[in-house]
Amino acid sequence: MAEIGKGVTAGKLASNVQKRLSRAQEKVLQKLGKADETRDAAFEEMVANFNKQMTEGTKLQKDLKAYMVAVKTMHEASRRLQDCLADMYEPDWYGKEETDALAEEMIEKELDFTLEDLDTLWLEYHQNITDQSLLCVDTYLAQFPEIKARIAKRDRKMVDFDSARHHFNSLQKSKKKDEAKIAKAEEELGRAQKIFEELNVELQDELPTLWDSRVGVYVNAFQKLANHQEKFHREMGNLTQNLHDIMTKLEEQRELKRDDAAISKKGEGKKSEGANHSESAAVAPKKLGLPPSRPPPRLTPSPDLRQHCADEDEDLVPATTKESTSPTPQSTVANGSDGELPPGFLYKVKAVHEYTATDGDELELNVGDIVLVLAFDNPDEQDDGWLLGLKESHWLQKKNISAKGVFPENFTQKV
Repeated sequence: MAEIGKGVTAGKLASNVQKRLSRAQEKVLQKLGKADETRDAAFEEMVANFNKQMTEGTKLQKDLKAYMVAVKTMHEASRRLQDCLADMYEPDWYGKEETDALAEEMIEKELDFTLEDLDTLWLEYHQNITDQSLLCVDTYLAQFPEIKARIAKRDRKMVDFDSARHHFNSLQKSKKKDEAKIAKAEEELGRAQKIFEELNVELQDELPTLWDSRVGVYVNAFQKLANHQEKFHREMGNLTQNLHDIMTKLEEQRELKRDDAAISKKGEGKKSEGANHSESAAVAPKKLGLPPSRPPPRLTPSPDLRQHCADEDEDLVPATTKESTSPTPQSTVANGSDGELPPGFLYKVKAVHEYTATDGDELELNVGDIVLVLAFDNPDEQDDGWLLGLKESHWLQKKNISAKGVFPENFTQKV
């Protein structure tokens, strides 16, 4: 007879079709209650556990593969990020050489079990999880299809056994007994029972063992995964700490540059302010130090001091006009006998710039203040470019010189 397919003859195909029809017929009779059905509650529970175990293992395998894809994606993203950092890091920034070396280390070198390279660290992490976690789950799941096929075969053989038993019982209960048919049916029943019981016993031994093995597989898979994660993140932390230190130094460098720029700008502002305040010099005269303590002011200056002030005024008059210019009242020290001027008064000046006192013996000025210039009790106390005076408003209100103080001459002009 011609072959229908490789290794399958028409007779075998017809036999398979006849078996399927017989099984379908037997199941219908069992559902209608017209035929006995072999039931094994313990085995059915084992099959339910098997199906649950296979579903959970398949889900674990799927999620592990998704995790591996995510690790690979993260690896690529990390590599691109390191390349970006190396490209954007400017030459004058702190740690440029260290950053280039770190980026090169993270991309090009290789690592065995010591920390050398970020790129290889990712590759090793991916490979270890694949070999020791995913491969373990793959091996575990590889046995399920074969066992599932044997369970299905056991179910078919159980139906054949039930069918053979039903046929044998029918022949025995028949009114007209055919011993030859009964003997043949009995033989078929024995053969079907033997095949079914062999499969049933094997599966009853294997399924509980397989069910118990799931714990070891889960422990091994997740324990290896956790170990590799811990090692990866620890070594990754060591690598990224170097990058963190460089970024910290870069921030400190930026702060120092900003502070230096602020100081430089402040110095230039003070210099510009001094130039604007002075008409005769670029910078206001600097007070060399705190003046020595002064004795209480005298009501009338000594003749020597009066003559000294007059000589200074004469020296300030240009030579071409000295003969035609007579001394003004501003160069004369008033004795204060009329009560309108303080003792030692020389002349008045007007503040044209603000001045903030930095010492206790200095006089603070606001623009527009009228100051009564006084003679120093001890000429040695006077520093070049500094005057001693009292605000006119204070004198008019208090009639005392307790608020007198020194101030820069070039912040004022004579009135």
